[in-house]
Amino acid sequence: MAVREVLQIGHPTLRIGARPIGAGELASPAIQTLIDDLIDTMHDAHGAGIAANQVGETVRVVVMEVTANPRYPYKPPIPLTIAVNPTVEPVDDETVVVNEGCLSVPLRGDVERHVNVRVRYLDRHGVAHDEVVRGLTAGTWQHEVDHLDGVLFVDRVDDRTTLATWPQFEAHQRDAFIERITAFVAEVGS
Repeated sequence: MAVREVLQIGHPTLRIGARPIGAGELASPAIQTLIDDLIDTMHDAHGAGIAANQVGETVRVVVMEVTANPRYPYKPPIPLTIAVNPTVEPVDDETVVVNEGCLSVPLRGDVERHVNVRVRYLDRHGVAHDEVVRGLTAGTWQHEVDHLDGVLFVDRVDDRTTLATWPQFEAHQRDAFIERITAFVAEVGS
């Protein structure tokens, strides 16, 4: 297990759609080590999630976890989740604007995300999962699956005036965003 370098915007691997992992490949030492490395890298960077292509591996694996994360104090908890070959499907038309950040992009910006999505994936042991997730958790799923498709959150920012570096977000936008998103989380419950 190791902390890997997180690729930054401009690196071509971030724009490559990741390939699915075959059933026989999932149990391989290479994939299981990659999963452990993704967990270590996410924890080291205080991320809410990370996709394999963010560390240079173009396979469809993401890990997510939120537990008292100082980078995202407003996010509800997400138990450690390993998602292999994940898919995300909106279940309705309800959306919310979320100010997102990313370990691969030194900016934040407003992105419209679906509030309710169905996620299907395999865990690290090959067990199939099919569930509906809501709120900011749904946004995290959409963000991470976008990575696997070679899409960065900045590609989804409609109002470019919302883009800010982390220090400028902290100085000028954070309080208003946290007030708005905390009310949203209280309303939807996740």
